[in-house]
Amino acid sequence: MTAFELTRLLPTDHFAQALRSDVRRGLTAPAKWLPPKWFYDKRGSELFEDITRLPEYYPTRAERAILTARAGEIAAASQARTLVELGSGSSEKTRLLLDALRELGTLEDYVPVDVSESALREAGRRLTLDYPGLAVHGVVNDFTASLGLPHEVHSPRLVAFLGGTLGNLAPDERAAFLRALRDELAPGDALLLGTDLVKDPRVLVAAYDDAAGVTAEFDKNVLNVLNRELDADFDPAGFQHRAYWDAEHEWIEMRLRSVKAQRVAIPGVSLTVEFAAGEEMRTEISAKFRQAGVAAELAAAGFRLRHWWTDPEGRFGLSLAEPV
Repeated sequence: MTAFELTRLLPTDHFAQALRSDVRRGLTAPAKWLPPKWFYDKRGSELFEDITRLPEYYPTRAERAILTARAGEIAAASQARTLVELGSGSSEKTRLLLDALRELGTLEDYVPVDVSESALREAGRRLTLDYPGLAVHGVVNDFTASLGLPHEVHSPRLVAFLGGTLGNLAPDERAAFLRALRDELAPGDALLLGTDLVKDPRVLVAAYDDAAGVTAEFDKNVLNVLNRELDADFDPAGFQHRAYWDAEHEWIEMRLRSVKAQRVAIPGVSLTVEFAAGEEMRTEISAKFRQAGVAAELAAAGFRLRHWWTDPEGRFGLSLAEPV
Protein backbone atom coordinates (compact mmCIF):
# COMPACT_ATOMS: atom_id res chain seq x y z
CA MET A 1 0.00 0.00 0.00
CA THR A 2 1.22 3.49 -0.84
CA ALA A 3 1.32 6.14 1.86
CA PHE A 4 -2.18 7.39 0.98
CA GLU A 5 -4.99 5.67 -0.88
CA LEU A 6 -8.62 6.68 -1.31
CA THR A 7 -11.55 4.39 -2.00
CA ARG A 8 -14.94 5.84 -2.97
CA LEU A 9 -17.83 3.56 -2.07
CA LEU A 10 -20.56 6.10 -2.77
CA PRO A 11 -21.99 6.68 -6.24
CA THR A 12 -21.51 10.19 -7.55
CA ASP A 13 -25.21 11.01 -7.15
CA HIS A 14 -25.53 9.48 -3.67
CA PHE A 15 -26.02 12.73 -1.77
CA ALA A 16 -28.44 14.26 -4.24
CA GLN A 17 -30.61 11.16 -4.11
CA ALA A 18 -30.35 10.84 -0.31
CA LEU A 19 -31.24 14.50 0.22
CA ARG A 20 -34.30 14.27 -2.00
CA SER A 21 -35.44 11.09 -0.27
CA ASP A 22 -34.98 12.55 3.23
CA VAL A 23 -36.78 15.78 2.33
CA ARG A 24 -39.73 13.94 0.81
CA ARG A 25 -40.08 11.64 3.81
CA GLY A 26 -39.37 14.18 6.51
CA LEU A 27 -41.37 17.14 5.28
CA THR A 28 -44.47 15.13 4.38
CA ALA A 29 -44.57 13.38 7.78
CA PRO A 30 -47.28 14.39 10.28
CA ALA A 31 -44.51 15.75 12.53
CA LYS A 32 -41.92 17.26 10.21
CA TRP A 33 -38.26 16.31 10.56
CA LEU A 34 -34.93 16.40 8.77
CA PRO A 35 -31.83 14.33 9.61
CA PRO A 36 -28.86 16.24 11.07
CA LYS A 37 -26.38 15.12 8.41
CA TRP A 38 -27.68 17.91 6.14
CA PHE A 39 -26.27 20.59 8.46
CA TYR A 40 -22.78 19.80 7.24
CA ASP A 41 -21.99 21.62 4.05
CA LYS A 42 -18.83 23.75 4.09
CA ARG A 43 -20.46 26.51 6.14
CA GLY A 44 -22.15 24.04 8.48
CA SER A 45 -18.85 22.28 9.16
CA GLU A 46 -17.22 25.62 9.96
CA LEU A 47 -20.06 26.47 12.33
CA PHE A 48 -19.77 23.14 14.11
CA GLU A 49 -16.05 23.74 14.64
CA ASP A 50 -17.02 27.08 16.20
CA ILE A 51 -19.56 25.29 18.42
CA THR A 52 -16.90 22.93 19.78
CA ARG A 53 -15.00 25.95 21.12
CA LEU A 54 -17.99 27.55 22.88
CA PRO A 55 -17.94 27.62 26.70
CA GLU A 56 -21.33 25.89 26.86
CA TYR A 57 -20.34 23.01 24.57
CA TYR A 58 -18.42 20.60 26.80
CA PRO A 59 -18.50 17.26 24.84
CA THR A 60 -15.46 17.88 22.63
CA ARG A 61 -13.31 19.06 25.55
CA ALA A 62 -14.48 16.24 27.80
CA GLU A 63 -13.77 13.55 25.22
CA ARG A 64 -10.36 15.03 24.46
CA ALA A 65 -9.56 15.00 28.19
CA ILE A 66 -10.32 11.28 28.34
CA LEU A 67 -8.24 10.53 25.25
CA THR A 68 -5.36 12.60 26.59
CA ALA A 69 -5.41 10.70 29.88
CA ARG A 70 -6.24 7.21 28.58
CA ALA A 71 -4.85 6.86 25.06
CA GLY A 72 -1.97 4.74 26.33
CA GLU A 73 -4.35 2.38 28.11
CA ILE A 74 -6.57 2.17 25.03
CA ALA A 75 -3.58 1.32 22.85
CA ALA A 76 -2.32 -1.31 25.27
CA ALA A 77 -5.74 -2.91 25.64
CA SER A 78 -6.41 -3.05 21.90
CA GLN A 79 -2.90 -3.84 20.59
CA ALA A 80 -4.27 -2.49 17.32
CA ARG A 81 -2.22 -2.54 14.15
CA THR A 82 -4.96 -0.67 12.29
CA LEU A 83 -7.00 2.26 13.57
CA VAL A 84 -10.32 2.75 11.77
CA GLU A 85 -12.26 5.94 12.46
CA LEU A 86 -15.90 6.38 11.48
CA GLY A 87 -16.85 9.98 10.72
CA SER A 88 -13.23 11.04 10.90
CA GLY A 89 -13.56 14.64 9.66
CA SER A 90 -10.25 16.40 10.23
CA SER A 91 -8.86 13.47 12.30
CA GLU A 92 -7.48 15.90 14.91
CA LYS A 93 -8.54 14.07 18.10
CA THR A 94 -7.43 10.84 16.47
CA ARG A 95 -3.82 11.91 16.71
CA LEU A 96 -3.89 11.10 20.41
CA LEU A 97 -4.69 7.49 19.54
CA LEU A 98 -2.24 7.39 16.64
CA ASP A 99 0.53 8.69 18.90
CA ALA A 100 -0.26 6.10 21.59
CA LEU A 101 -0.36 3.21 19.13
CA ARG A 102 2.86 4.37 17.47
CA GLU A 103 4.58 4.62 20.85
CA LEU A 104 3.38 1.10 21.65
CA GLY A 105 4.93 -0.02 18.37
CA THR A 106 1.88 -1.71 16.82
CA LEU A 107 0.52 0.98 14.46
CA GLU A 108 0.68 0.22 10.72
CA ASP A 109 -2.55 1.50 9.12
CA TYR A 110 -5.06 4.29 9.61
CA VAL A 111 -8.44 4.06 7.88
CA PRO A 112 -10.52 7.27 8.12
CA VAL A 113 -14.11 6.82 6.90
CA ASP A 114 -16.10 9.93 6.06
CA VAL A 115 -18.66 11.23 3.58
CA SER A 116 -16.41 14.15 2.63
CA GLU A 117 -13.76 13.29 0.06
CA SER A 118 -12.10 16.70 0.45
CA ALA A 119 -11.80 16.27 4.23
CA LEU A 120 -10.27 12.81 3.76
CA ARG A 121 -7.75 14.03 1.20
CA GLU A 122 -6.66 16.94 3.40
CA ALA A 123 -6.41 14.76 6.52
CA GLY A 124 -4.51 12.10 4.55
CA ARG A 125 -2.05 14.68 3.23
CA ARG A 126 -1.27 15.98 6.71
CA LEU A 127 -1.09 12.57 8.37
CA THR A 128 1.29 11.04 5.84
CA LEU A 129 3.60 14.01 6.41
CA ASP A 130 3.36 13.85 10.20
CA TYR A 131 3.49 10.04 10.52
CA PRO A 132 6.17 8.73 8.17
CA GLY A 133 5.60 5.08 7.33
CA LEU A 134 1.91 5.15 8.24
CA ALA A 135 -0.35 3.79 5.50
CA VAL A 136 -3.50 5.93 5.31
CA HIS A 137 -6.45 4.41 3.41
CA GLY A 138 -9.35 6.86 3.25
CA VAL A 139 -12.83 5.51 2.54
CA VAL A 140 -15.55 7.81 1.19
CA ASN A 141 -18.70 6.24 2.59
CA ASP A 142 -21.87 6.86 4.56
CA PHE A 143 -21.19 4.42 7.37
CA THR A 144 -24.75 4.69 8.69
CA ALA A 145 -25.93 3.01 5.49
CA SER A 146 -23.09 0.52 4.92
CA LEU A 147 -19.77 0.19 6.66
CA GLY A 148 -17.52 -1.20 3.95
CA LEU A 149 -14.46 -1.53 6.16
CA PRO A 150 -11.39 -2.54 4.12
CA HIS A 151 -10.16 -6.05 4.84
CA GLU A 152 -6.68 -5.73 3.35
CA VAL A 153 -5.35 -3.85 6.39
CA HIS A 154 -3.53 -5.42 9.31
CA SER A 155 -5.30 -7.00 12.26
CA PRO A 156 -6.26 -6.48 14.99
CA ARG A 157 -8.31 -3.39 14.16
CA LEU A 158 -9.53 -0.73 16.57
CA VAL A 159 -12.67 0.97 15.27
CA ALA A 160 -13.19 4.41 16.82
CA PHE A 161 -16.62 6.07 16.72
CA LEU A 162 -16.11 9.25 18.68
CA GLY A 163 -17.84 12.55 19.39
CA GLY A 164 -21.10 11.13 20.71
CA THR A 165 -22.36 10.73 17.13
CA LEU A 166 -24.06 7.46 18.06
CA GLY A 167 -26.60 9.60 19.94
CA ASN A 168 -27.83 11.15 16.67
CA LEU A 169 -29.35 7.79 15.76
CA ALA A 170 -32.75 6.67 17.01
CA PRO A 171 -32.68 3.56 19.23
CA ASP A 172 -33.62 1.17 16.40
CA GLU A 173 -31.03 2.80 14.13
CA ARG A 174 -28.38 2.47 16.84
CA ALA A 175 -29.18 -1.21 17.27
CA ALA A 176 -28.98 -1.88 13.53
CA PHE A 177 -25.74 0.10 13.21
CA LEU A 178 -24.02 -1.70 16.09
CA ARG A 179 -25.14 -5.12 14.81
CA ALA A 180 -23.81 -4.32 11.33
CA LEU A 181 -20.52 -3.17 12.82
CA ARG A 182 -20.26 -6.32 14.91
CA ASP A 183 -20.75 -8.43 11.79
CA GLU A 184 -17.72 -6.79 10.17
CA LEU A 185 -15.37 -7.30 13.11
CA ALA A 186 -13.23 -10.34 13.81
CA PRO A 187 -11.93 -11.87 17.05
CA GLY A 188 -9.26 -9.56 18.47
CA ASP A 189 -10.77 -6.41 16.99
CA ALA A 190 -12.23 -3.75 19.30
CA LEU A 191 -14.66 -0.83 19.27
CA LEU A 192 -13.91 2.49 20.97
CA LEU A 193 -17.19 4.34 21.42
CA GLY A 194 -17.76 7.90 22.61
CA THR A 195 -21.05 8.67 24.34
CA ASP A 196 -22.28 11.85 25.99
CA LEU A 197 -23.75 11.14 29.43
CA VAL A 198 -27.00 12.10 31.17
CA LYS A 199 -26.55 15.15 33.38
CA ASP A 200 -28.29 18.31 34.59
CA PRO A 201 -30.77 19.27 31.84
CA ARG A 202 -29.74 22.91 32.18
CA VAL A 203 -26.19 22.00 31.19
CA LEU A 204 -27.44 19.89 28.30
CA VAL A 205 -29.81 22.49 26.89
CA ALA A 206 -27.18 25.23 27.13
CA ALA A 207 -24.78 23.08 25.09
CA TYR A 208 -27.34 23.09 22.24
CA ASP A 209 -28.61 26.65 22.64
CA ASP A 210 -25.58 28.83 23.34
CA ALA A 211 -25.81 32.46 24.32
CA ALA A 212 -23.89 33.64 21.23
CA GLY A 213 -26.39 32.05 18.87
CA VAL A 214 -23.86 29.93 16.98
CA THR A 215 -25.93 26.77 17.36
CA ALA A 216 -29.00 28.63 16.14
CA GLU A 217 -27.15 29.60 12.96
CA PHE A 218 -25.93 26.01 12.61
CA ASP A 219 -29.49 24.70 12.97
CA LYS A 220 -30.84 27.09 10.35
CA ASN A 221 -28.05 26.16 7.97
CA VAL A 222 -30.07 23.11 6.92
CA LEU A 223 -32.53 25.55 5.33
CA ASN A 224 -29.70 27.14 3.35
CA VAL A 225 -28.68 23.69 2.14
CA LEU A 226 -32.21 22.97 0.91
CA ASN A 227 -32.43 26.36 -0.75
CA ARG A 228 -29.19 25.79 -2.64
CA GLU A 229 -29.53 22.12 -3.51
CA LEU A 230 -33.29 21.89 -4.14
CA ASP A 231 -34.13 25.47 -5.21
CA ALA A 232 -36.29 25.86 -2.09
CA ASP A 233 -37.37 29.27 -0.86
CA PHE A 234 -37.03 28.86 2.91
CA ASP A 235 -36.60 32.16 4.76
CA PRO A 236 -34.26 31.32 7.66
CA ALA A 237 -35.52 34.44 9.48
CA GLY A 238 -38.95 32.82 9.51
CA PHE A 239 -37.75 30.10 11.89
CA GLN A 240 -36.46 30.11 15.45
CA HIS A 241 -33.99 27.61 16.87
CA ARG A 242 -35.16 25.62 19.90
CA ALA A 243 -33.45 22.97 22.05
CA TYR A 244 -35.41 20.73 24.44
CA TRP A 245 -34.56 18.01 26.92
CA ASP A 246 -36.80 14.96 26.49
CA ALA A 247 -36.59 13.31 29.91
CA GLU A 248 -38.52 10.22 28.83
CA HIS A 249 -36.14 9.33 26.01
CA GLU A 250 -33.11 11.00 27.62
CA TRP A 251 -32.16 12.97 24.56
CA ILE A 252 -31.86 16.55 23.41
CA GLU A 253 -34.02 17.59 20.47
CA MET A 254 -33.14 20.50 18.24
CA ARG A 255 -36.06 21.97 16.34
CA LEU A 256 -36.84 24.88 14.05
CA ARG A 257 -40.08 26.67 14.96
CA SER A 258 -41.99 28.55 12.30
CA VAL A 259 -42.63 32.09 13.56
CA LYS A 260 -45.63 32.52 11.26
CA ALA A 261 -47.90 30.61 8.93
CA GLN A 262 -45.93 30.16 5.75
CA ARG A 263 -45.72 28.15 2.55
CA VAL A 264 -42.36 26.91 1.26
CA ALA A 265 -41.80 25.75 -2.30
CA ILE A 266 -39.20 23.03 -2.88
CA PRO A 267 -39.04 22.59 -6.67
CA GLY A 268 -36.21 20.04 -6.45
CA VAL A 269 -38.64 17.48 -5.05
CA SER A 270 -41.84 18.97 -6.50
CA LEU A 271 -43.16 19.82 -3.03
CA THR A 272 -44.94 22.76 -1.47
CA VAL A 273 -44.85 22.55 2.31
CA GLU A 274 -47.18 24.40 4.68
CA PHE A 275 -45.98 25.48 8.12
CA ALA A 276 -48.46 26.70 10.73
CA ALA A 277 -47.44 29.49 13.08
CA GLY A 278 -45.58 27.84 15.94
CA GLU A 279 -45.16 24.53 14.12
CA GLU A 280 -41.83 22.83 14.81
CA MET A 281 -39.61 20.72 12.60
CA ARG A 282 -37.15 18.39 14.35
CA THR A 283 -33.62 18.64 12.97
CA GLU A 284 -31.62 16.55 15.44
CA ILE A 285 -31.83 14.19 18.36
CA SER A 286 -28.78 13.74 20.56
CA ALA A 287 -29.26 10.88 22.98
CA LYS A 288 -27.44 10.90 26.29
CA PHE A 289 -26.33 7.67 27.93
CA ARG A 290 -25.60 5.89 31.17
CA GLN A 291 -22.89 3.25 31.57
CA ALA A 292 -25.39 0.45 32.14
CA GLY A 293 -27.35 1.46 29.06
CA VAL A 294 -24.25 1.55 26.87
CA ALA A 295 -23.25 -1.90 28.11
CA ALA A 296 -26.74 -3.24 27.41
CA GLU A 297 -26.87 -1.83 23.86
CA LEU A 298 -23.43 -3.22 23.12
CA ALA A 299 -24.35 -6.62 24.51
CA ALA A 300 -27.52 -6.75 22.40
CA ALA A 301 -25.36 -6.17 19.32
CA GLY A 302 -22.83 -8.87 20.22
CA PHE A 303 -20.16 -6.89 22.07
CA ARG A 304 -18.76 -7.16 25.57
CA LEU A 305 -17.79 -3.98 27.41
CA ARG A 306 -14.18 -4.32 28.56
CA HIS A 307 -13.25 -0.82 29.75
CA TRP A 308 -15.14 2.35 30.68
CA TRP A 309 -13.56 5.76 31.16
CA THR A 310 -15.00 9.20 31.88
CA ASP A 311 -13.56 12.69 32.18
CA PRO A 312 -12.97 13.95 35.76
CA GLU A 313 -16.42 15.59 35.88
CA GLY A 314 -18.24 12.51 34.60
CA ARG A 315 -19.71 14.34 31.62
CA PHE A 316 -18.65 12.01 28.81
CA GLY A 317 -17.92 8.31 28.48
CA LEU A 318 -15.49 6.29 26.37
CA SER A 319 -16.06 2.56 26.21
CA LEU A 320 -13.83 -0.15 24.77
CA ALA A 321 -15.74 -3.24 23.69
CA GLU A 322 -14.86 -6.49 21.96
CA PRO A 323 -16.95 -8.72 19.67
CA VAL A 324 -18.14 -11.95 21.26
